[in-house]
Amino acid sequence: MISTEQIVSTVREKKIETIRLQFVDVQGIVKNISIPPNQLGKALKSGISFDGSSIEGFARIQESDMVLRPDISTFSPLPWESKDGSSEARFICDIYTPGGKPFEGDPRYVLRRSLEKANELGYHMNVGPELEFYLFEKQNGGTATVPQDFGGYFDLGPIDLAEEIRRLIVKSLIEMGFTIEASHHEVGKGQHEIDFIYDDALKNADKVITFKHVTKTIAMKEGLRATFMPKPIYGAAGSGMHTNVSLFRGNENAFYDPQAPMALSDLARGFIGGLLEHAGAITAVANPLINSYKRLVSGFEAPVYVSWSGPNRSSLIRIPAGRGNSTRIEFRSPDPSCNPYLTFAVVLAAGLDGIKRGLDPGQPVDLNVYDLTAEERKAHGIGLLPANLKEALNCLEGDKVLREALGEHVYQNIMRLGDLEWGAYNAFVHQWEIERYINII
Repeated sequence: MISTEQIVSTVREKKIETIRLQFVDVQGIVKNISIPPNQLGKALKSGISFDGSSIEGFARIQESDMVLRPDISTFSPLPWESKDGSSEARFICDIYTPGGKPFEGDPRYVLRRSLEKANELGYHMNVGPELEFYLFEKQNGGTATVPQDFGGYFDLGPIDLAEEIRRLIVKSLIEMGFTIEASHHEVGKGQHEIDFIYDDALKNADKVITFKHVTKTIAMKEGLRATFMPKPIYGAAGSGMHTNVSLFRGNENAFYDPQAPMALSDLARGFIGGLLEHAGAITAVANPLINSYKRLVSGFEAPVYVSWSGPNRSSLIRIPAGRGNSTRIEFRSPDPSCNPYLTFAVVLAAGLDGIKRGLDPGQPVDLNVYDLTAEERKAHGIGLLPANLKEALNCLEGDKVLREALGEHVYQNIMRLGDLEWGAYNAFVHQWEIERYINII
């Protein structure tokens, strides 16, 4: 791990003039406070104070003082220059109260707390998120959805005009310490995916935040606009964040049992059972926007049905082919608009609940669930994910396990913000309604 002395030396050698102390709010939006290098020592020793009452889902006005403490393992120079040509670096920070206690509304702390519970049981959680995104031309004040290219799945140049943009994004990510496994054009016109390696859940939650920031910044510098909106174009493929999960016991993958059916241990089956039981409530966290539920519809390879399988991509949970230490669960419902810290925390909590209670996920469904009738799905015991944000919030409201994992502060803010979002959406008169009803009613 990097030392404080090495950080100070790097700041001096690279002539870094701005240091960004980054953190995320409950909604997963990246925030930051900038400090000059002469404040670095103070930041590393005692943290930097800020007003938490101005951040959505944080403290109330009467308890607004908060402290940012940089996690030195996240230090990284940023792979671009600011407009004046100066260099910058960043830390990802933990948030504390002035009394020195972790702030319960800090999403990073929520994940740390869940990981500690797993550690107490002897388990370590690894995740591998796969983020999809769109690149659009900059038009119409930043709201146009004109794809930057017209390529398709795995296409290459000259059809895939974004090859060079992806190369720049990958180069920047590598400079910030990522190990990239692959990058390619996705199904939708202008849609892309860049995959980084499977790793510790907290490290990869940090990397999700970094990935989104880097992608949007590079796109902007190249005259484009990157979006992680789940469903930006009607009738086109949505963007997901399929999340691969495994638990390790020391160096041993606890999901692997070569003697069991599908080589899945009883522990893995219990974890799957927990995800299936808590799937509706997880959706409120993993799919937090009104727009999230425009992606979760049948016909676009997005998961809609609460089932599990082997390689079947029509199920909510599938088991990729790798075994041994590569044994893992692919949870397919999350989308890239989610807060990764909170999403990984509730996925872990649901899985541990399934292990604790010995929940049986039943037999895998190796059928194309999209082709089944409602009666056939019922016969197989296949339920549906929530159809909209309100249904998902109702599921979360009744889920004591996930409420405890989130903590009361975060839970209350998720419910409050979700209700505000749902109310605003319902009250708005959309163009679809005008076109459908204005001349016939």
